[in-house]
Amino acid sequence: MRGRKFIFILAVILAVAAGFFLYVQKHGVVDTSGADVGVSAGQAILIDGGDGKVLYEKCADEKAYPASTTKIMTALLTLEVLEKNDSPIQQKVAIPQIAQGVEGSSLYLKAGEKISIEDLLYGLMLVSGNDSAVALAEIIGGSQENFVRMMNKKAKELGCSNTHFANPNGLFDENHYTTVRDMALIAHEAMKNDTFRRIVSTADWTADREDNGYVTFHNKNKTLYEYEGGCGVKIGYTQSSGRTLVASAKRGKKTMICVVMSAPDWFDDAYRLMDYGFSQSK
Repeated sequence: MRGRKFIFILAVILAVAAGFFLYVQKHGVVDTSGADVGVSAGQAILIDGGDGKVLYEKCADEKAYPASTTKIMTALLTLEVLEKNDSPIQQKVAIPQIAQGVEGSSLYLKAGEKISIEDLLYGLMLVSGNDSAVALAEIIGGSQENFVRMMNKKAKELGCSNTHFANPNGLFDENHYTTVRDMALIAHEAMKNDTFRRIVSTADWTADREDNGYVTFHNKNKTLYEYEGGCGVKIGYTQSSGRTLVASAKRGKKTMICVVMSAPDWFDDAYRLMDYGFSQSK
């Protein structure tokens, strides 16, 4: 009798433990490192910028809306296509009509304006030009629709299993989503590219534009100015998506990359995560 009672109690304990484990996996109550970093973000992840090892995660596979962090993929694809075709980044291109007047953050591009792809990329990553993203998608992909297909194909190649892009700039769309884990994979790949790293680590850029007063692009990513070793990469915000941030920093031989989404204290969250990462690497 006592044996049966013991077995019953043990079964209950195991069931409760299993239930708690599943809850933790789903809701991110604890992270892979076991550390209490204390981030406000609904979803967060920290990886080693070298080998990509996950150092911390919170709801890392939960659906999230990336906003303008989407532009990391847009820039990466643009650079890869240029390199594949041995095409110079300094070449000037004509802005298509569809890129004029795009809502949100803007470079105030005009249809027919001649501007270099390099200037478009700096405008894309420093001031988050939504019109720049549309222009690059049209020029590199032939159309936004085809460029979006390229984005989704690249995401799959990188191992992103919960990502679907619907546009090149991150304007809110229910069918435009990702996870912080997937976005970390994309950022990790992008940061391998020398030109990409140079662009996102630049504080200010002066574009060569005719008949346009908006030529100085100032990087909106405060990580560059506030955090020791900060070197990029992209901020994002829409009312529906919330605050999103992909940040990176390098100290000595160590590089950290973190992603936070649905993050009221986005920069503080990133700094706490990277502080934790650097403290573990000493």
